[in-house]
Amino acid sequence: MNFNFSEEVKALGANGVYFVINGMRNKKNDIEFDKIKDSFLQQVDINSINDKIANSEILRGFRELHQAVNCSGKKYVSASENLFNYFASNKNLPNINLIVDIYNYISFCSELAIGAHDTGFINGDIDFRLTNGTEPFWPLGYPKAISIKAGEYCYIDASNEIICRLEIRQGEKTKVTENTTSCFYVVQGNRATPSEYILKTAKELIDLTTKFCGGEAEYLSQ
Repeated sequence: MNFNFSEEVKALGANGVYFVINGMRNKKNDIEFDKIKDSFLQQVDINSINDKIANSEILRGFRELHQAVNCSGKKYVSASENLFNYFASNKNLPNINLIVDIYNYISFCSELAIGAHDTGFINGDIDFRLTNGTEPFWPLGYPKAISIKAGEYCYIDASNEIICRLEIRQGEKTKVTENTTSCFYVVQGNRATPSEYILKTAKELIDLTTKFCGGEAEYLSQ
C-alpha cells in the first residue's frame, strides 16, 4: 500500500502522520488499558470542556480547514472535537473495541484527529486529495452511500471510494471490528499542529496499541 498526500490538500494547511500496524489482536476491551484511560479521564474537569472546545487552537485549526473547503458549521465537526462533546455529555469516552478505544483516547489527549481503517477492506493505494464529485461515500453507521460534492479533502482508495470524509467521519467498509488484524492509521492535524507534535502523538499511539494489541508498525508518511 502506498499513501499519496496531494499538494492541494497540503496548501490548505492539513498535515499528518500515516502508518500501518500489522499483526494485531483486537478484542472488546482490556482491563489494564481501561485503568490507564479511566485514571486520566478522572482528572479532567468536565466543567472546563466547553471552554476547551471554544479556545483550543488545534480545534479551531480544524474549523478553519473546513471553512477553506466550504464545509463549516455544526454539520462538520472534527473527530477530536466530537470526542470532547461526547465526554461533556457522558463523562466518558465511547467503548467500541480495543483498537478504536486506544486511538480515541490518544485523540482526546492530543486533540488531533485520529482514525484507523481495516486494511483488509482497502482497495489498493490511498490518496489524500480533493474530491471531484464522482467518489461515493458510505458513512460509518449509515444505511447506504451518499454523494459528496467536489472540492472536499478526503481519504480515497484505488476504487475511488472515500474511506474518510475530511476528518469528521470514517467509512463503513473499512470500519475496525474485533476481527481486524491490520490497520491504516491517520493522525491528522492542521496549521496549529507542528509536525513534531503529530509525530510524537503517532509514536504514543503506536506504543500503546502494540503494547495491548501486539503487531508491528510501518510508517507510510511523516
